[in-house]
Amino acid sequence: MSKTLVLAEKPSVGRELARVLGCNLRKEGYIEGNKYIVTWALGHLVTLADPEKYGDEYKQWSLETLPMLPDKMELVVIKETSKQFKVVKDLMKNEGVSELIIATDAGREGELVARWIIQKAGFKKPIKRLWISSQTDKAIKEGFASLKPSKEYDNLYNSAQCRAEADWLVGLNVTRALTCKHNAQLSGGRVQTPTIAMIVKREEDIRKFVPKDYYSVNASLPSFLLHWRDKNNQARTFDKEYASEIVNKVQGKTAKITKVEKKDKREQPPLLYDLTELQRDGNRRFSYSAKKTLSLMQRLYEVHKLLTYPRTDSKYISQDIVPSLADRVKTVAVDRFKEKAYSVLKQGIKPSKRFVDDSKVSDHHAIIPTEQYVNLSALTSEELNIYTLVVNRFLAALSADFIYTELSVEAVAEGERFAAKGKTVKDMGFKSIYTEVIDDDSDEENDQKLPDIKIGDTFKVTKATLVSGKTKAPARYTEATLLTAMEHPGSFLSDKELSKMVEVSGGLGTPATRADIIEKIFNTGYVEKQGQSIFPTQKGIQLINIAPQDLKSPELTAKWETNLQEISKGLLDRKKYIENIKKYASSLVTQVISSDAVYRHENMTTERCPVCGEPLLEISGKNGKSLVCRDRECGYRERLTQISNARCPNCHKNLEIYGDNEKKIYICKCGFKEKFDSFNQKLAEKRNSLNKREVAQFLKQQEEDRPLNNAFSEALKGLKLN
Repeated sequence: MSKTLVLAEKPSVGRELARVLGCNLRKEGYIEGNKYIVTWALGHLVTLADPEKYGDEYKQWSLETLPMLPDKMELVVIKETSKQFKVVKDLMKNEGVSELIIATDAGREGELVARWIIQKAGFKKPIKRLWISSQTDKAIKEGFASLKPSKEYDNLYNSAQCRAEADWLVGLNVTRALTCKHNAQLSGGRVQTPTIAMIVKREEDIRKFVPKDYYSVNASLPSFLLHWRDKNNQARTFDKEYASEIVNKVQGKTAKITKVEKKDKREQPPLLYDLTELQRDGNRRFSYSAKKTLSLMQRLYEVHKLLTYPRTDSKYISQDIVPSLADRVKTVAVDRFKEKAYSVLKQGIKPSKRFVDDSKVSDHHAIIPTEQYVNLSALTSEELNIYTLVVNRFLAALSADFIYTELSVEAVAEGERFAAKGKTVKDMGFKSIYTEVIDDDSDEENDQKLPDIKIGDTFKVTKATLVSGKTKAPARYTEATLLTAMEHPGSFLSDKELSKMVEVSGGLGTPATRADIIEKIFNTGYVEKQGQSIFPTQKGIQLINIAPQDLKSPELTAKWETNLQEISKGLLDRKKYIENIKKYASSLVTQVISSDAVYRHENMTTERCPVCGEPLLEISGKNGKSLVCRDRECGYRERLTQISNARCPNCHKNLEIYGDNEKKIYICKCGFKEKFDSFNQKLAEKRNSLNKREVAQFLKQQEEDRPLNNAFSEALKGLKLN
């Protein structure tokens, strides 16, 4: 009996698919059943070949070998995951397998993961596509009942392949050109570089900014407060003497009400979450990085199955989701959400075009709760934070408008205009969902409680006050505001047409890639974080000074994304697109080589290379610090410190190892120091007191962290658990 091979993107998803499909025979790298064999990738198993694959001349980095423009891009198996690739390939070659179902993530990158494996393995049998937005049993069963021919996703694959090849052609050529030209570890990319440029530009604006003193006048009446306005309705002036004259003029005088206006207003609920907005709120509310929020979302989607597919750029749902809304609300009606959910059910669910719009749903709809049973105690505190954000937003979107009456008052005192606004709430509507959340948009000046006032009423100005302040420089980016800037970078372009194109294309990167881009520019030392604020480093500032001009603009990635969307819709030929990219990569290399820009190493030490005599650079990497020869061709490297997996007993951060042999010492930034051998000996003495749970937790951490130093694991050697 022939069987169907199912290819998932990750082992965890593969195991869930296998369970739902009735596969229970576990083997190395796959799970088999009567009808299906479920296997998986480990993310990408196949990738584009490095330049060295195309000729020995590319093994050495030099300007003479640029640009690198292969006629045909080659695929190679990733060495670290080659064992799993062999498992998948052997299953694909198995005569008992009659067809394949692609069950990788339903998106551009997921399509690429599967298609590259299929191409490299040489699979030629029929292929179908599973396309689902949640990992619940119901969604999986419905998805397998409505599989699509893989050909329907060929254009999506073409788009994904073009994106990968274009990033290779531009990124690797520019990176080699910058590195060789300036003899420094530099890199460039069509999303990374303009993102750094925005941060550098913001820092320049802050440094150039000169604060100015401004003044305003408040007039206190017996039961409310008035705020001065000039003839242009501005509330402040830069003339202190003028403002002081107004204070003296109205002090103790009479203010006469000249205008009273009541307006019934309503504020509509917020739209549902897409990934970028959720990452923004995760950073704003909990200081989570964009990558951390995405990681938590992936667990809530894959492991707990409580939320739908996270990597979406849509804030809308399609009509086919509407019948399930009531069940989703009932499912989340537990613990802290119980009262809110019942309130939504009681008022009745009335989906509106405000958030139900098929035309605004691309690959996936907005992030919403699934119908999966909810056990909040199974979530970590961090997972619960993100889950709470999504559930509150979901319930808010289904709630009524916030309705209030706004009272606007104008008055005149000694010929000077004053104004005040007040708000009377009629129906809290969706805002009742957020009772525990501080309203960041609250405006004390306009939210005061005003008494019953009529035109012609007079009040004594009991106190006139001069209020001073300083104009503020633009705020430095946080991850939340940087995500917003990446999503809407049009303001960085003076050309209105280009600005519009950037906005339509979706901005810099995609919801699925922005977190990785931000993480990358931190890891490569172009930017750093102080508190929540992001600062460019000298390396980042210099990169922007020497990078090709149009590589620094959002315009490039906007054009790319527009083209990629056209390819995914079958409107643009992929070969023509790649030819244009090759020409562009060549022009960038020429610009870098012909540039007169100079790069100065800010990390140069006074130490000299013992091999060639060049100055040594101090490099900080994720595994520690090293001294590296400035001359890349020399290649001399000397390790200074090494990040270990041993934890500081005071602050519990990873300890750094300094020195060699018997001089090794553990040091922590908090001030803790202890000799390497004595610290390890203490760990060894603790091994017999460890319980099974502690050991299991440690082993899991080893698997996740893959530490360079295994002091703790040395302490566990020979430990036998009954």
